[in-house]
Amino acid sequence: MRVVADQADVVATWVAPGTPIVYPNGQDEEGRLLPLDRWQLEHRPWFGSGALDLTPPGHAHAIRLLRDDDSSFQGWYVNLQAPLRRRRDGFDTRDLQLDLVVDPAGSVTWKDEDHLEQAVELGLLSAGDARLARGEAERVLAEWPFPTGWEDWRPDPGWELPELPAGWDVAER
Repeated sequence: MRVVADQADVVATWVAPGTPIVYPNGQDEEGRLLPLDRWQLEHRPWFGSGALDLTPPGHAHAIRLLRDDDSSFQGWYVNLQAPLRRRRDGFDTRDLQLDLVVDPAGSVTWKDEDHLEQAVELGLLSAGDARLARGEAERVLAEWPFPTGWEDWRPDPGWELPELPAGWDVAER
C-alpha cells in the first residue's frame, strides 16, 4: 500500500490495481473458515479498480471507498480490524472477520457474521474480539462517518506500483 495521508485523525492508504500482494486464503469451497494450519498464502496482484482505505488511529475499523471498474463511486466497505500498530516500514493489524457495506443511499448490510462466529469456534478470534468487532460496528454506525470527505480523491497517475518490502512477513512486537 502507498500511504496517502498520515494524520492525527486518519491514515489513508492506496492499493493500485496490479500491486503485488500476499493474500491469506482460509476458506473452503463452501466459504466456511478453515483452521489456521490449513490457510494458504496466495501471491497475486491486486484486482479491480484499486482501494483507498481510511483508518482512524486507535479505532478498530477501516473504511474502504468502493468504486466500479469505471471508477464510479459505489459506497463504503467498513472492515472491522484491530487498531493499527505502527512498525518501521508500515502498519500491522488483524482482521476481525465482520464487515459492513454501506451504499450511497445509506443502506447498511452486515457481512460475514457467520465468519465471525466460525473464527471464535475455531479459536482464531476470542469472544472478546467478537465483542470488539460488534461494538465497533455499532459505534461506526452511530457516528455515521459517511460521506468521508475522500470520495473525490484520485491517485496520482504517475505513481509506480510498490513492491513488498523485505521482512513484510515478520510481525514486530
